[in-house]
Amino acid sequence: MKLTRRTMMQGALAGAALGGAGFAPRWSHASVALGDMTVETLSDGHLVLPADFIFGPMPKDELGPVLAANGMTPDAALTPECNLTLLRSGDSVILFDAGSGSSFQQSAGKIADALDAAGLAPEDITHVVFTHGHPDHLWGVMDDFDEPFFYEAQHFIGKTEWDYWIDPKTVDTIDPGRTTMAVGAQRRLAEMEDAMTFFEDGEEILPGVAARMTPGHTPGHMSFEIRSGSESLMVIGDAIGNHHVAFARPGWHSGSDQDQELGAATRMALMDQIANEQMRIIGFHLPGGGIGRAEKTADGYRFVQES
Repeated sequence: MKLTRRTMMQGALAGAALGGAGFAPRWSHASVALGDMTVETLSDGHLVLPADFIFGPMPKDELGPVLAANGMTPDAALTPECNLTLLRSGDSVILFDAGSGSSFQQSAGKIADALDAAGLAPEDITHVVFTHGHPDHLWGVMDDFDEPFFYEAQHFIGKTEWDYWIDPKTVDTIDPGRTTMAVGAQRRLAEMEDAMTFFEDGEEILPGVAARMTPGHTPGHMSFEIRSGSESLMVIGDAIGNHHVAFARPGWHSGSDQDQELGAATRMALMDQIANEQMRIIGFHLPGGGIGRAEKTADGYRFVQES
């Protein structure tokens, strides 16, 4: 391993973490074989969010029973997992999203430890593919010295998503509560421009990996269908952002989506497809590592976790 400021910092942080009392990370959550590929999820930690961040626009009289069925209450803080998808295919080691880095929330930004537990270092990642530009998916692309964290990797982002976050007007037009997101995305993407490859909806960006536009959460949010022969799964990012209301009532507007109406329409179409085809999905914020399926119920869907 090349000794740099980055690797020295990672070693120091890992040593401090492992010395903590009761430290028992579950870095690698779940894995599946897909033909001659292996797909697994690595933990970047979790977020801590106010309930209204998601539930704000939802009908309060109907929300309570849906949450109660999932052992939740409408006012409790949310602590969704952050699952990064790792695809090993031949000589390629492909990471979907880069995690939060150290500048977003203390409970997240743990990908260096997760990679170490998987026997990998940042330089082993050959490709980084972004679903979208929110902090928990993008900010980990740079280290604490503003250098590329995955410095040997080729980086991919949808052109629509790139154009939105790199546009200087976005900072002034985005919801005021998300201004910091826009500033942070613009800075990091500008720094990474020379390493970026852009793509459009429907393109096979890497062998067996096809892009699918799933907008609403952000303007250019992408999901990715990974296929080997007759087997497939879909990395859905935040197109389906949780295992409770997003499944039970996919048509409800979610406060986490930048375009709530479009996000709901995308979610309903995606849910219909994956339930009818019984396609495996990996959700960035779904529980237990995020791998599972959607099962139709009498009045919605439910998440069926695979371990």
